[in-house]
Amino acid sequence: MDILFSRLLVLLISLLSCVSSVDKLNMCMDGKHQISEPRPEGQLYQQCSPWKESACCTANTTEEAHQDNSYLYNFNWNHCGMMSEKCKKHFIQDTCFYECSPHLGPWIQPANESWRKERILDVPLCQEDCESWYEDCKNDYTCKENWHKGWDWSTGKNHCPKGSHCSRWTEIFPSAQDMCEKIWSNSYKYTTLTKDSGRCMQMWFVGPNPNKKVAEYYLNGDAETVAIATGLHVFALLMMLLH
Repeated sequence: MDILFSRLLVLLISLLSCVSSVDKLNMCMDGKHQISEPRPEGQLYQQCSPWKESACCTANTTEEAHQDNSYLYNFNWNHCGMMSEKCKKHFIQDTCFYECSPHLGPWIQPANESWRKERILDVPLCQEDCESWYEDCKNDYTCKENWHKGWDWSTGKNHCPKGSHCSRWTEIFPSAQDMCEKIWSNSYKYTTLTKDSGRCMQMWFVGPNPNKKVAEYYLNGDAETVAIATGLHVFALLMMLLH
């Protein structure tokens, strides 16, 4: 048994070494619109401007992120009537965060999809951001809980699938946790961590980007924390078994 553990640990430590060879504190996803490496971009548009010092997005991408039916993904926010402005601002911020963030490395995973090669998974969102998003959207309407898939794209834009019907937001998403975790296929993880904890990612911020320190914590924490952040859950399990 000791020999087996030793061999597994050697293998998984080598995997961790490969992971650490990439600068996961400053990297861009291999997605549809992200650039290859973060860089200063002084012309980022409106809600995306907080990322101007180091961004994975271009000014054109951020301008399109503010449009109702942008060319970015042809996604129609108004699939169940006009989305309220206070709700829409959170989806714009979500788009800015996704397209522009250079500090999502610990949560970037391979994606077998035609429009991107990588995605984010279980990014720990600060409670304030998730709760305010839900609060501002709770009187809106939608017909689906997972917005990544299952739409009718026959017109080139997303429409509610046959057999579905528009319902109040709170019927589709009973809680902020339901919304934040389900709406984009678990891209985000609901937490009770607050912004002053330094342990959760902020969509909304002013001034220097606070998320690099958060990513650094998940990469440089104890072995179990690092393993979970980088997707190596088996390593975390082994470490627990060894204690």
